[in-house]
Amino acid sequence: MALFYSSGIRACCSAALALALAGCATGLGFESPLRAETENGSAAPPTELITDTLIATEREASARNARQDLTPLFVAKPPPYTIGRGDILSIVVWDHPELAAGGMNAATVMNPSGTVPPNVVSPGFAVDHLGRIQFPLIGLLTVDGLTEEQARALLAKKLARYIAQPNITLRVQSYRSRRVYVDGEVRTPGLQAIDDIPMTLVEALNRAGGMGPGADQSRIVLERGERRYIVNLRELVMKGVNPGSILLAHGDVVRVHSRDESKVFVSGEVITPKALTMHNGRLTLSEALGETGGISPLSGDARQVYVVRKTPERTRVFRLDARGSGALGMAEAFELRPKDVVYVAASPLANWNRHLSLLFPGALTSAVGVTTRP
Repeated sequence: MALFYSSGIRACCSAALALALAGCATGLGFESPLRAETENGSAAPPTELITDTLIATEREASARNARQDLTPLFVAKPPPYTIGRGDILSIVVWDHPELAAGGMNAATVMNPSGTVPPNVVSPGFAVDHLGRIQFPLIGLLTVDGLTEEQARALLAKKLARYIAQPNITLRVQSYRSRRVYVDGEVRTPGLQAIDDIPMTLVEALNRAGGMGPGADQSRIVLERGERRYIVNLRELVMKGVNPGSILLAHGDVVRVHSRDESKVFVSGEVITPKALTMHNGRLTLSEALGETGGISPLSGDARQVYVVRKTPERTRVFRLDARGSGALGMAEAFELRPKDVVYVAASPLANWNRHLSLLFPGALTSAVGVTTRP
């Protein structure tokens, strides 16, 4: 009875093996999932073989898309700070204390303990919504858009009618007219006031506590009005351009993207399928396969390494034959993009083994056990 059962298993396995080998011989083996039709019956996108020519074409296209005119952001010599609406000025006319801001000084707003009460505006001359201050003897004086030196000279000229050779000290006490917003992967996101120190991109990031460990230095977005600039700090440094020359303006919004937003997904017949984080916007196909342990030697088909990329126009599928000459060099030169999917197909033998296991659960193991008995 046992002999008859083992003979039956041998016969079934032999027949299945013969059919599988016959299918492989006639080219009717199991198709790769990437070559199958889509759910709506339409044909899958054509596969583009990764070659040196394709890599050069992709690099040229990436450089063309990334080419952006950042000239409006660079200022060789930042202009001096100009007074704006909302600023508070400190004005002292020497030998004339009666001309202080409404007679207020620090002592009048302090508690007996010597501390300033909360919600108390610092003494000084506030620039109103029309860019004016109200000063004794002069009345309304427009200072919006003037530097400290220009405002001091204008005030001295006006006071010269009442005071001989007035000696004036004028400075901005509180900077409240201009600000930028820093958001994203920084340690202290929020509002940054523009003061007499030029507010460059590097200065704004430093005031926000610097970029976090998960920041993507290749995707710093600067929004100015209706314009949107993407600043790649890594690329600028490689080109010898100083990012400290990027001057921010009032109302600018700076957002530092996270590297988690630029992941690449590796699946299929690799040792450890996982989602990979790009290194400041760069990750090659060779690095992606290396970080997942490489192609599985037991089930992976090195001839069928695919990269699926979704573009606004269509879905593109690239294939690399990793067994060909120069394949390692092409894999290192082929740069991936965010949201790319790297898929390694199974070998024909692995596909046959899996389908046979579905048709005859445990039959192959039993057959091997019977045939190996003495």
